[in-house]
Amino acid sequence: MKRIQLKLIFWSITGLFMTSCAVPKVASMKDADRLPDPLAVDSATGRSEFSGIDLKGYFTDSHLLYLFEEVKKANPDFKIAQQRVEIANSFLKRSKTELLPSLEIGVQVSGDRYGKYTMEGVGNYDTNLSSNISEEQKINTSFTPNYWMGARSSWEIDAWGKLKNKKLSAQNKFLASTEGLKLLQTDLFTDIANLYYDLITLDKRLKIYQDNYNLQKRAFEIIKAQREVGKVTELAVQQFKAQNNNWLAEIEHIKVEIVTVKQAISTLTGVYGGDIQRGDTLLPTNFNILNSNINVDKIIHSRPDVISNYYYLKASHADAKAARAAFYPKIDIGAGLGINSFSAETLFKPASLAGQILGGLMVPVFNKGQLQYEFKVAGIEQEIAFLNYQKSVTTAFNELQSILKQTQIFHRVLELKEEEVNFLDKGIEVSNDLYITGYANYFELINAQKSKLQAELDLLKFQHENTRNNVLLFKALAGKLE
Repeated sequence: MKRIQLKLIFWSITGLFMTSCAVPKVASMKDADRLPDPLAVDSATGRSEFSGIDLKGYFTDSHLLYLFEEVKKANPDFKIAQQRVEIANSFLKRSKTELLPSLEIGVQVSGDRYGKYTMEGVGNYDTNLSSNISEEQKINTSFTPNYWMGARSSWEIDAWGKLKNKKLSAQNKFLASTEGLKLLQTDLFTDIANLYYDLITLDKRLKIYQDNYNLQKRAFEIIKAQREVGKVTELAVQQFKAQNNNWLAEIEHIKVEIVTVKQAISTLTGVYGGDIQRGDTLLPTNFNILNSNINVDKIIHSRPDVISNYYYLKASHADAKAARAAFYPKIDIGAGLGINSFSAETLFKPASLAGQILGGLMVPVFNKGQLQYEFKVAGIEQEIAFLNYQKSVTTAFNELQSILKQTQIFHRVLELKEEEVNFLDKGIEVSNDLYITGYANYFELINAQKSKLQAELDLLKFQHENTRNNVLLFKALAGKLE
């Protein structure tokens, strides 16, 4: 009989295992498409290897570095991201505890009143009539209390790696959140730097208009003197006045833009307005970077946006493995130790010591449909995570390549525009002399002034665009924040 029971148990367990064998497979983790070989702006040989950049070595303006620190201290978005990292860290710590046995210590008190026609009621009554028990062992049949005090422990044996993969997923999500914080910090620094240099550009633009207005006033004095002696008409005077007013209006409008940019910086740094201390120099081009060979694969995979998406990909792979492990039998071990009695008087006697050991093996059968759906969702999320990772790699590469090429082009454009401004500066002096001597009319004088102003504004525009390009280059090259 005993052999038959053992065989029955053996074949039952075997059947349970077989029902869990037909489980789906987890897709292997994909790699991003291979990146091109080391990238240089042109094909020149003898270039040095790019070794990386850091924040304070790249941005040297003390006022801008101060704003970076203010962003870290007060920006609400940055503080929210820091709290999200703490949440991810809490999930990671929780996942580690799931691998450990649980332990509960406590007290339980209950009471039952059994009917006379129940098995418990009849049994208790019959027990009290037995000669084999003492007075202390007799049960109160009108109301039967139950007292328990002790400890209980349970432990799920992670035979299939479900809990281990959940922990691995939480760990990678935590790492992804820390990289996400770095990405947000980089984006905030980029925004602050762009606004800061916008402000400097507006200062320079204001000065250009003011200087040209003062220059125009000297020409206007010449025109008025010419009108007094009848060499020009009132029309020339009125046209000069109109141009003066146009420039004065531009000067006032620039002041409005300055206020707007200051408010934007104050909002990012989390303060209520106030003046923004600033220098007067735009960010120059770092030619050492342009003249170096860049290991694209190393740089791209150092960027926080790429690293964050890679960690999410690893987390999704671990989630898929955990979802697969749910198809296998769940093995639980439990134990309890304490004192248990149906009377308060005997609760603390040594004879009330009681213990329990139990084990369980449960295999999902009818809920496999739910597990199948959960596994399918985990597989789809893994594919989404890979696509996001591949997208971040592609975006990072194209962004880096584009910025490097634009930086080289801007260098040539700025050289040409600086020469143009120098030519037109000399043209102003010549036009004034020619007008006084009668070899040029006032239209030529006005056009010379306009051309010089426009050339200076164009040069400033390209300098500003080049600066913005250089700001983005810090992010594209995975610049270190510390």
